[in-house]
Amino acid sequence: MTSPKTSSPSPSPPPFPLTSKDRQNLSRADSDFTPHTWSHLQQIITANDLSSLLRRPSSLRRYLAWTAATKAQYGSTTSYICQVRLRWTPLPSPSGPVFETANPVPFADASDYRILRNDWPYGVEKDIAHLIVWLKNRLDVQDDINGDLTEEARAQVQAFVDRVFIQTLGGETERERVIWFRNWTGLQSVQGIEHVHVLVLGAGEELLEEWTGEEKGA
Repeated sequence: MTSPKTSSPSPSPPPFPLTSKDRQNLSRADSDFTPHTWSHLQQIITANDLSSLLRRPSSLRRYLAWTAATKAQYGSTTSYICQVRLRWTPLPSPSGPVFETANPVPFADASDYRILRNDWPYGVEKDIAHLIVWLKNRLDVQDDINGDLTEEARAQVQAFVDRVFIQTLGGETERERVIWFRNWTGLQSVQGIEHVHVLVLGAGEELLEEWTGEEKGA
């Protein structure tokens, strides 16, 4: 009599959505990965081709494992970000985190946002810093499948980036050293808390600490 065949257990679904490029990236070694250059990042973000932003393969694997473990401990990565990284307490809400704000206009009050280093940055060259601006306010998005920002929301983000980052770097002549983007809703690995990514070229550690209020590796 032959033994009954046993099927292999189905692989667990990833803890956040992966693009086809992410899946291809997972099969590669870091030695086969080319970090994003500044000019390449500019091209990607200008074209709004955000699915082309990739992490190093080893970093993506660690991020997937960390996300699964964090969800098991905190219930969600959103809860972890609120409790540990931001130390913000959401208001009771059945539809995800809602925060009391000092000003209903995004970026109008410094207590309504926080700038932090990205704990899991994309695979960029060493002289590029990857920061995240977390907001208690929500930014307006278009009513489409991507959930991209409205023109008014883009203007709000750009005005903030100009004031906080570009002016600190030295003004208009330094504009080419800063680019920003907000992942479409479908690409976000941390959903529920509004956030914008900011990439800065050649920012020294002292300046990064000034923006974030935290030392590297803290």
